[in-house]
Amino acid sequence: MARKTKEEAQETYTALLDAAESVFSEKGVTNTTLTDVATAAGMTRGAIYWHFKDKGALFSAMCDRAFLPMEMLLNEVAGGPGDDPLAAIRKMAVHMLHMVSNDSRQRTVFNILFHRCEKNHQMDFFVHEQEKRGECLDQITAIFQAAINQGQLPPDTDPWLAMQAFHSYVTGLIHEWLIYPDAYDLGQHAQTMLDILLAGLQASPPRKKKQ
Repeated sequence: MARKTKEEAQETYTALLDAAESVFSEKGVTNTTLTDVATAAGMTRGAIYWHFKDKGALFSAMCDRAFLPMEMLLNEVAGGPGDDPLAAIRKMAVHMLHMVSNDSRQRTVFNILFHRCEKNHQMDFFVHEQEKRGECLDQITAIFQAAINQGQLPPDTDPWLAMQAFHSYVTGLIHEWLIYPDAYDLGQHAQTMLDILLAGLQASPPRKKKQ
C-alpha cells in the first residue's frame, strides 16, 4: 500500500510539472496562478501545496527536471576535462544543442525562460535560479582554465571572459533559434556553430589585463 501511495504521489508531482510547463508557456510565468496550474492538471490547489510551497518552488522544479541532463553532463566534463578540455566542452555544448533541438520539453522550458517570463523584483524565485546559473558558469570557467593550463589557449587568456563569450554564444543560439526554429536545423549545424566559436577563441582569445 505504501508503495502505491508513493507511486501515486510521483504521478501527481509529474502531472503538476507537466501542467506548469503548459500553462507557463501559454500565459507566461507572471500571469499564471497556482489555481491555473491546478485546474490544468485536474487537481486542487491543495495538491500543489502538498508538493510545492509556492509558485517559485514549482517553477524551480520544472526547470530542474528539464535541465538535469545538461547539468549532469556539465558536472561530468568539469569533474574531469581530460587532456583535451576544449574538445570536452565542445562535445558538451554540441550535445546540449542537440537536446534542445530534439527534446520538446527542453524547448518548452527554454522558451518559457527566454520569452514567457518577466524577471522582476516580485519574482524572488529567480534568485535561486541565478545561484544555480552562477555555479554552472564557475564550472565552465574552470574548464577554460584547464585548457589554459594544458596549453590549448595562451597563458594570458582570461578564462572568465572566455566563459562569458562561450555562454553568450551558446545561449544566443538557443534564444534566436527558438524564435525562428524553421530557419535551420540547430542539431544538424551544432558542430559547425561550436567550431566557429572555439576557432575564434583560439585565434584571438580574450586577454587578462596587464598589471
